[in-house]
Amino acid sequence: MHPLLNIAISAARKAGKVITRYIEERDTLKVLEKGVNDLVTMVDQNAEHEIIDIIRKAYPEHSILGEETGFHEGDETTWIIDPLDGTMNYIHGFPSFAVSIGVKYKDQLEHAVVYDPLSQDLYTASRGSGAQLNDRRIRVSKRIGLEGSLIGSSFPYHERSKHIDKQFKVFKDVYTVCADVRRTGSAALNLAYVASGRLDGCWESGLKEWDMAAGVLLVKEAGGYVSDFQGGNHYLTNGNIVAGTRKVHGELLKIIQEHQ
Repeated sequence: MHPLLNIAISAARKAGKVITRYIEERDTLKVLEKGVNDLVTMVDQNAEHEIIDIIRKAYPEHSILGEETGFHEGDETTWIIDPLDGTMNYIHGFPSFAVSIGVKYKDQLEHAVVYDPLSQDLYTASRGSGAQLNDRRIRVSKRIGLEGSLIGSSFPYHERSKHIDKQFKVFKDVYTVCADVRRTGSAALNLAYVASGRLDGCWESGLKEWDMAAGVLLVKEAGGYVSDFQGGNHYLTNGNIVAGTRKVHGELLKIIQEHQ
């Protein structure tokens, strides 16, 4: 295992302990609103501090981009951290949230960890070495199209009223063809589920880099396809992503582009 991936796993597990420690006390947590429907708790903040502390001890020269603490400038290796992807779910006790850690060198994603602290499922990947779930090699599903597929998505919470009509039109057209759609409330888990074949594809919009950096590498290393809504590779910057098997990705992308 690559040393960087090993540190990412240690950091994700440590953050997971912070998250589970407070889950039964979530009703007492102070919740702050960073934006409309964009929430943060002391659990998000404490979990990110734990991750950064582990990274800093091992690689003090590296850059860090954290959802809660912003950008910490360093060298050309950047750790991209979402300490609690699915905060809204966590606050409500809905069991769908995860720790997401990606490592990027220059503009290339190199390592990824998505950790579900409730199930203790650990998704990992290193570029060129495949993707794993709990140390077992994973691949995307063998689904050859939207028909009969299980698809994941989440509607954007930023400027919701601006996008809701378009989102529902896409949702309707996807739902009409596929077997069903799941809204997990966690982009990191959606992508991890695509990588492991639990979902056949997913689409998301309005994301930040920390929501998807780790998940993108998981899907690619599991043999899946990833693009933005234009079919390009700018998803980390424009926040729009489509992922899935080759055929599912293509059919999802076609539907989305019909409503752009």
